Amino acid sequence: MAEKHIGKQTVILKNPPSIKATASFVGPKEGKGPLKDDFDYIITDELWGEDSWEKAESKLVRETFAKVLQKAKLSNDQIDYVLAGDLLNQCIAANYGLRETEVPFLGLYGACSTMAESMSIGSLMVEGGFAENLVCMTSSHFCSAEKQFRFPLELGSQRTPTSQWTVTGSGAVVLSSKGTGPYIKHVTTGKINDLGITDANNMGAAMAPAAADTIFAHFKDTGLQPDYYDLIVTGDLGKVGKQICQEMLKQNGLDIESRFNDCGVMIFDAEKQDTHAGGSGCACSAAVLAGHIYNQITQGKLKRVLFVATGALMSPISSQQNESIPGIAHAIAIHRTLN
Repeated sequence: MAEKHIGKQTVILKNPPSIKATASFVGPKEGKGPLKDDFDYIITDELWGEDSWEKAESKLVRETFAKVLQKAKLSNDQIDYVLAGDLLNQCIAANYGLRETEVPFLGLYGACSTMAESMSIGSLMVEGGFAENLVCMTSSHFCSAEKQFRFPLELGSQRTPTSQWTVTGSGAVVLSSKGTGPYIKHVTTGKINDLGITDANNMGAAMAPAAADTIFAHFKDTGLQPDYYDLIVTGDLGKVGKQICQEMLKQNGLDIESRFNDCGVMIFDAEKQDTHAGGSGCACSAAVLAGHIYNQITQGKLKRVLFVATGALMSPISSQQNESIPGIAHAIAIHRTLN
């Protein structure tokens, strides 16, 4: 049996990769939310000088990648790999945003779990000696996501109370074999969960079972208790999915309420900004992690964080065929120090 594999789904990293730098770009709505001071850059409008929302999202990827390398004081030729993906068909935001970097590229699709997926795989690559420095990143855009998955914005469709607002933005981290932390010490890979939710306007309910399953697996595999972490944060369940996840865990004897939060709840002021159930999208967890959470860790306000990004593994085709919405969640344990 692999010596670094503990339990069914978790890997312990004996030479933990260090987060060398992070970068986060967000849209104007996100820039008016509670976490506005933690982002590197707030764009002034959704098109950001481009002639389509999709091109604007690729620009977000391109500029966030450049920013994280600048903060890490690294050049493109010092990056061994970039692991990235997004919500658009064939991950075009990442593909077009990174095509001029000349950095070896691994395209990923984990829906809104992509940030944790990229950091999970990237951590294994660095810890295994296959890379010295690599970038993990993702993006989303409200307008391009609505256009692809729901209704044209011009239609002006009424939003349901369970709906969430796709975050416009991008988040990136540099993982390195050298550095002073924070460190990635555990990776818990999620399983596909599908309880038959078909409502594309209720992503929280679709993803909550996967989040609960991965969180439960992490504590079962590691033997740790929830109070080991200062913060257990899911990706973008919003207030509806957060409540469902919390209740599902309680039913299985695991109470995380005292240290549990969700990036989709944190990024917007739901009442003042009219985002209904909260935020969603790949950039939701990526920007909150690369901005607010990373800052809280480096400032010593958080010492241990379990970051659990969640995704709905759907497509326009699956929705048109009345398929249900499978969920996935991946977790990484981030420690401020090696102790």
